[in-house]
Order: sequence, then structure tokens, then C-alpha cells
Amino acid sequence: MNKPIAEFIGTFALVFIGCGAAVIGGMGAGPTAINVLGIAFAFGLAIVAMAYGIGPVSGCHVNPAVSFGVFVAGRMSMSDLISYVIAQVLGAIAGAAVLYVILSGKASGWTGGLGQDGWGPGYLGEYSTLSAFVFEAVATFLFLVCILGVTQDSAPPHISGLAGLAIGLTLVGIHIVGINVTGVSVNPARSIGPALIGIGTNPTAFAQLWLFIIAPLIGAGIAGLLFANGILSAKKA
Repeated sequence: MNKPIAEFIGTFALVFIGCGAAVIGGMGAGPTAINVLGIAFAFGLAIVAMAYGIGPVSGCHVNPAVSFGVFVAGRMSMSDLISYVIAQVLGAIAGAAVLYVILSGKASGWTGGLGQDGWGPGYLGEYSTLSAFVFEAVATFLFLVCILGVTQDSAPPHISGLAGLAIGLTLVGIHIVGINVTGVSVNPARSIGPALIGIGTNPTAFAQLWLFIIAPLIGAGIAGLLFANGILSAKKA
């Protein structure tokens, strides 16, 4: 159970820190607003912290799309994939639930926002369904190319030793590009947790979950296939 527990904790941390930054720091012109860069670094630094904290135990996937990509690449078993995904989704739900408890105590009132992903009229940049789907699929593909590349057995020590930092900074870049498009998921669990806990105040986010499950899995699966077939795999020295 060590690996699923680690994945639960890691995904909890990602949602609590990343989504927490989005809704507590948030967007705007006020002195406390951290805006796109702040939110992007919150998600990225959460990954960096967990990569070094739980990476030695589970590899720090904290993302069903990452686990799926690793599975397609031939680096994990189906049983591990299932246990990882269950732990990740539960961790994301727990992280969103703790945020809900904290935010519900805000004296000036709270609208129910938990950093839910979305698209369309009324959501940030108001991008179309196609724009949202393409962004999530492409961004997840690029994210997995980084992850699978720096963690492959043949990666030189000076690269693999910095894997957590490289992965975290890649996630920062993805958020800088995509926050105004979808809020950035590239992670079905990260979308499921806030959407489920916040369904009472934002049912639209729950209804849009399908995109944040399907698109990341497509992007991750394509990346996994490229590594499984040796197209992006480095040769051992």
C-alpha cells in the first residue's frame, strides 16, 4: 500500500496548493492577487516538492494521465495503474474537500469556487470546446514527453537527477499558456476533485468533466506510444 498512499498524499498536495493558490490568491487587480504567474508556479512547485518527497516511493505520478502514459509506455502493470488512479482521484477529492472547509469560513463570503476547470461563455477567456480539447490534449502530450523522457532508464544521471525540477517547470509553462483557456487540467484527478466537491455551486464544471478526462488521456497515450515504440527512447551508453 506504500505506493497508493504516496499517490494519495501527492495528489492531495497538488490540489490543495495549486487550486488553493487559484482561489485564495486568485486573479484580479488587488494587492493580494497572484494572477497567472503565481498560480502557475504554485502548481509547478507543488509537483517539484512531491517529486522529491514521494518520488522515491511511487514515482510521483499524482495524475491518472501520467500513470496511463507510463502504462502505455510499458513501464507499469495494469494492477498498479488501477491502484494509482483510485488513490489519485481520492487524494484530489480530499484536497478539494479541505479547501472547501477552509474557504467556507471566509468572513466576507465565498462564491463556491474551488479552482474548477472549464471553458465557454463566462469562464475566463471564454474559449470554445474545440480550443479547450486541443489545448488539453497537446499540453498533456508535451507534459508526458518531458516526464517519460527524463525518467527513462537510459537518461544520463545529470538529467534524471533533475527530473522533479524539469517536470515541475514544464507544468509551470503549461499553466502560463493555458490558464485562460481551461484553467489547465492535464490531470483528470485535479479536475474531478474540485468539480465533485463544488458540484452544488458550480454544476457546469461537473458536466464538463468529460473533456478533462478524455483529452489528457489521448495526449498521454500518444506520448506513451512514442516511447513504447522506441521513437523517443534514448539508447543506453
